[in-house]
Amino acid sequence: MKKLLCIIFTSLMTFGALAQSTSYPDRQIRIISPFATGGIADTFSRVVAQGLNESWRQPVIVENKTGGGGNIGSDFVAKAPPDGYTLVMGNIGSHAVNPYLIKNMPYDPLKDFQPVAFVLDAEGLLVVNPSVPSKTVNELIAYIKANPGKISYGSGGVGTTSHLAGELFKFLAKVDMTHIPYKGNSPAITDLIGGQTQIMFATMPTVLPFVKTGKLRAIAVIGGSRTSALPDLPTVSQTLPGFEVSNWIGIFAPTGTPTPIITKLNTEINKIMQLPNNQKRLEAEGAKFRAMTSETFGMFQRNEAQKWAKIIKDSGINPE
Repeated sequence: MKKLLCIIFTSLMTFGALAQSTSYPDRQIRIISPFATGGIADTFSRVVAQGLNESWRQPVIVENKTGGGGNIGSDFVAKAPPDGYTLVMGNIGSHAVNPYLIKNMPYDPLKDFQPVAFVLDAEGLLVVNPSVPSKTVNELIAYIKANPGKISYGSGGVGTTSHLAGELFKFLAKVDMTHIPYKGNSPAITDLIGGQTQIMFATMPTVLPFVKTGKLRAIAVIGGSRTSALPDLPTVSQTLPGFEVSNWIGIFAPTGTPTPIITKLNTEINKIMQLPNNQKRLEAEGAKFRAMTSETFGMFQRNEAQKWAKIIKDSGINPE
């Protein structure tokens, strides 16, 4: 009898999930952007939202819930009903690294979320305010060492790529810089241009326009290879072997979201990101898309968490 009841219960659960996925979506979907307006996560949250809206003819809105290096918005989604109607655009910080940098995490990025779809990997730049005389990585290291404690670098918040890159740079170059966290990349870039900070490790789309107008100076690429956007610019790793930082973002749902809904979202988001206009936009902004299943994206997320856990430990960075 117990076995029979178990079979019946499992069948009902499966039937319920299938029925739910068949009608999904039948109302408004929210994508939570846990980072400031204007940043790459926010920008492509809106690209995905527009694409889903056009495909499914249901309203898809983007709602900003910023702060805590992405923790505030991500925690909101972790505790939302697992029905596919509340999603989050997470990144390397909020969904891989924060547990190793923040003492009191309100959620577990690996246990409390179901990876849905990889969205992009943005190329990044090491940029400085034009008042900094350095034009190469070696010159910048020498400049920081000549001004101990006087140089600061801004970031989009604790645990963001801009923060991790700064800490990795400090460790490998053996320099002393002060970290100034902001609620997103946009305000950090504003203060960098204004001279309140001197250095930033930022995504290509957010700083390239300012590099082109001379408001910022690009020193090097923070990824593993040069970029077609600035082909003559070297990578940081050419001077500091071992320095390589990937700034990725992707869509996540609360754990427990039915698999058919996850699959439906994954399939549609992959289609959206491969549309010709979106591919052109990615190329123009120095970003790359890789189509992944939700399972492959989950493996990628776990590998990133393991990689940065080791780097953070080896660098001697203590959770704050």
